[in-house]
Amino acid sequence: MPMTKVVARIQDFLRLESAAGLILMMAAALAIAANNTVFSLWYGGLLSTPVVVQVGALEIAKPLLLWINDGLMAVFFLLVGLEIKREVLEGELSSFDKAVLPALAAIGGMAGPAIIYVMLNLSSPETLRGWAIPAATDIAFALGILALLGTRAPVALKILLLAIAIIDDLGAILIIALFYTEQLSVQALGLAAIGFTGLLVMNRMGVKRIAPYVLVGVFIWVCVLKSGVHATLAGVLTALAIPLSPRRETGQSPLHKLEHGLHPWVAFLILPVFAFANAGVDLRGVDLDALTGAVPLGIALGLFFGKQVGVFGLTYAAVKTGVARLPSGVSWLQVYGVACLTGVGFTMSLFIGSLAFSTAAELDQVRLGVLMGSVASGLLGFAVLRFASRSDETQELRNMPATSMQLQK
Repeated sequence: MPMTKVVARIQDFLRLESAAGLILMMAAALAIAANNTVFSLWYGGLLSTPVVVQVGALEIAKPLLLWINDGLMAVFFLLVGLEIKREVLEGELSSFDKAVLPALAAIGGMAGPAIIYVMLNLSSPETLRGWAIPAATDIAFALGILALLGTRAPVALKILLLAIAIIDDLGAILIIALFYTEQLSVQALGLAAIGFTGLLVMNRMGVKRIAPYVLVGVFIWVCVLKSGVHATLAGVLTALAIPLSPRRETGQSPLHKLEHGLHPWVAFLILPVFAFANAGVDLRGVDLDALTGAVPLGIALGLFFGKQVGVFGLTYAAVKTGVARLPSGVSWLQVYGVACLTGVGFTMSLFIGSLAFSTAAELDQVRLGVLMGSVASGLLGFAVLRFASRSDETQELRNMPATSMQLQK
């Protein structure tokens, strides 16, 4: 694909994710308001509404909240899988030189928060299960905050943040598959494996229509749902089989077409619905003890300190040792600002929290920690990047020839 088209796709993605971040903020605020006012009973009742789908002997009965978390989020993970495949094959992660810096930064950004959480919860084995909650970054929120800087933030900085967040998502997918799996049903997993094999066979046979992949993907989702592995991983498996090569009739890649078609639905519907369903922390009765509990404090400090130390620390080490180099036009202060923004966990952190804990009290602690850490990280990241942009503008004025200064005056 020509480089101009790649850049155009990245810019379209960034604009969409930036707008989605602002809508996510409104959905989260609405959820908090709903659960802390006279609408709290309505809010809880809505999420616990039973929804049943039955075809013959096959029955799937879940409350609305779990349909959102298991069903709608499978579509989100399908999109994440498409983005990862595209970036690895033709985008910012397609070569070692491009991938090494965001890969190391993402590894540091996952390890740092996990270490902090474990240290604070080491004496409480029942809460250690939440160690991965602060390890995730929310692309939409982080890019939404970065978008507030407008043209002050160079495109290279946005692409760096995007690459780190995508690798972070890949890490989250692996963590969910390896550490948040319940008792396994070998029979259901076997059927899912048959379905995935069917997808790969269609890919090898040159099937370029999207519909057959989606139909088999739904079959895999049902099998994975019944297997004990989290159902959202079916979206990733389906994405890996979607062809990247273009169709002869249209010249358009099925992967690009599906990714482009899903983006608005995920950005402006699925993620806001998820945020509304999962961000409604009950703030009534919250006191200092609640804020300093091991779970919320571990999550908040993991997102705020662990992310920035891990991302910036490994980035600095990689550049200084010659393993990687900074993108052109990006300063160290801007890298630190991006490291802070990776501490905006929100969607993925809340999602992993819903897998790690199940009681209402535990989930409120998770929401509280995620909100504290994400808000603090977002505010600091924005402040640092705003200061960095002003510093760059001041330096440019100082370097400007005197005649140019006089002309400006």
